[in-house]
Parts: sequence; structure tokens; C-alpha cells
Amino acid sequence: MRITTWAEYGLISALHLARRAGEGPVTGRAIAAGESLPVDYVEQILLRLRRAGIVDSTRGARGGYVLARPATEITVKDVVTASELQTFDMHCTSSPLSEDRCAESASCSIRPVWALLQSKIDEVLSGIRLADLLANEETVRVRVKLDLPPEIARRTLPVLSSR
Repeated sequence: MRITTWAEYGLISALHLARRAGEGPVTGRAIAAGESLPVDYVEQILLRLRRAGIVDSTRGARGGYVLARPATEITVKDVVTASELQTFDMHCTSSPLSEDRCAESASCSIRPVWALLQSKIDEVLSGIRLADLLANEETVRVRVKLDLPPEIARRTLPVLSSR
């Protein structure tokens, strides 16, 4: 599993807008320059974020992009899904090995593992909001319960709990 540049740049761009909330629209070019990202990527990502209702755009000389909702209402899953078009690529559906093997009607003992992994990824990403990421790394580590001792983390994070 890997995080693509679409997801990473989408999250960076959304966080840039979250930090500037209330300051008015900012252009894709300004976001790209401020975050040292390629302008073309940022513009394409902002278009995806706009289509998903995460950002609003304004045309004109003072135009640009702003978050469509408060950062407290936008999850990391929202941004990743809009940027990437999915949070986890299940090859069973996107790139099946063969029709016989990967069809919904075929029995595949691996498919439930991928489905569980997708569910857990979505659960974690849904639990983190843009507003949670506006702090420094140390604070964010605490907010997402990454710095807890393993025995406590397993009890508090659903993704780490055993069955």
C-alpha cells in the first residue's frame, strides 16, 4: 500500500487553505508556490476537490480557492477520496487477474482481507479532520493516538483492536 502524490498533494493543498481560512481566496499557483508543489498537479487536484464539494472557487482578478466547509467538517478521507478517487485500490475490481478468478461470483479467500483493509483505512481516515492537522507534528501524534503505549493504543484505536 502506498500513498500517491495525488493524495499527498491534495492533503497539503487542503491544509494550505485551512490555514488561510477567513483570508479570502488563494490561487492554485500561490498554493503551489507556497508549498513547493508542481502548479499543474495542484490545479488538477483543486478541480477534483471542487467537484467533491471540498473547496469553492471564485473567478476573476481576486479569485481563487477557499474551503467550502470549516476544517472541522472535512475529513482526511474526504480529501484523499476526492484527490485520488478512492482510498484503497482493490485490484479485484480495478485490475482483476482474470475474469474467472476475480468475478464477484467466484470464491476468493483473499478478497475479504482486502475488503477489511479498505474498511480499516477508511475508518482511520474518517476519524481525522483537517482541523486536527493544523497543529505541529507532536500535537497531531497525540491527537491521532500515535504516541500511546501499545497496550493502550490497541484498546483505544479500533483499527488496532483484535477480534
